[in-house]
Parts: sequence; structure tokens; C-alpha cells
Amino acid sequence: MGAKGRTSTKKRRVKTPSSSKLSISASRKTNNDADFLPLEGGPARKLPFEEPLENTATVLYIGRIPHGFYENEMEGFFKQFGMIKRLRIARSKKTGKSKHFGFIEFESPEVAKIVSECMHNYLLFEHMLQVHLVPQERVHPKLWHGVTRIYKPVNWTQIERTRHNKERTIEQHNKLVVGIMNREKKRRKRIEAAGIDYECPEILGSVHHAPKKIKFTED
Repeated sequence: MGAKGRTSTKKRRVKTPSSSKLSISASRKTNNDADFLPLEGGPARKLPFEEPLENTATVLYIGRIPHGFYENEMEGFFKQFGMIKRLRIARSKKTGKSKHFGFIEFESPEVAKIVSECMHNYLLFEHMLQVHLVPQERVHPKLWHGVTRIYKPVNWTQIERTRHNKERTIEQHNKLVVGIMNREKKRRKRIEAAGIDYECPEILGSVHHAPKKIKFTED
């Protein structure tokens, strides 16, 4: 076979599209507005259009609050964005110290959204603030319980003074003296073991010569 015969056979071998490819292309042409084409085949479908949900969240979660940035400072800082409805910082019930997170509620949901976008990862006193919108369905019903109360720090000095100056019975006084004597013996043993020549003064008072009731008064 010569060169002319080979070229003629090559010209004859023209690739024809398969029937499956033709059907897919035809379906695409007929369904130009389709957004979803099933992998198993069949007619294409257009996905339903979902309207974006309207933003109604007005409560913001604020995390990583630095020390010293409390209620008054926070209100003075965030009121530049808009009207603040309520504000609360989580505090320890025992010590009253800040737990470094809180919540703030604005009058307008648009303002709350702007604050969440602007103040998230904002550097404040070497702390990166974490600000997130809280949907209305996730706001706890007791979140703002007692928010109008004025915070008063716990006076632990007065509590300890009252506990120390309370009246004690004979049994309580004897238990107190026994504990003092046991600690004194352990202290003297540690001093002797260290090789220190020191005469510890004797503790006045006895367990058996205690009054029926003892009341400690301030000097």
C-alpha cells in the first residue's frame, strides 16, 4: 500500500461522538438554566432559591477581656458604635473577680453586626478580643438576671474578723489549744534538726484552765 492509500484510510477514520455524550450535550443545551445535574443521569433540576435570613441578633459575646476593662470602661468604649441596652461581665461568686468574658446588647441589630465585624481580634491591652454575634434562639433566658444590681466586692477581712471573734465553747477552745501545741512541737523539732541552739518561749495557758466561753475583742 502506497502513501496515497495510507492518507485515504486516515481520512476515513473520523471520530464520531458517542450517543451518551450527545445526550448530555443535548440536555445541557435544553436546560441552560439548570443548576444541578444528577450523576445517575436524568433530567437536570434547578436548585430552589433561598433568601438570606434577616439579621436580628443584638447580643454579642465578648471574650478575652483584659484586667481593668470592666463595666464602666466597656460601656464607655462601645457606646461610640450605638446605643447600649444592657451589659454584663461574668464574675466569680466567691471572689467577685472577672472571668474575662461577658455579653453586651445593642438597640439595633445593624450596630451589633458592625461591632462584631470591627472588634473581632481587636488588640486591647495585649489581649485579642473575641467578639461574636449570639442568635436570639441561643440567648439564655437568665442571661440578664440581676444585671441592674450594683456590684459590691466581698469584704473578706470583715468575714474573717467575725469568724475569729465569735464565741467559743470549752470543747472548741480545747481543740484550738491542742492544735497550737501540736504545731509548736513540730516547730521545735525542726529547729533542733537544723542544729540551731534556740530556746523557744513557753506558751502560756492550758487546756484545762479555759473559761466556759471565750470572746475575742479588738484592741
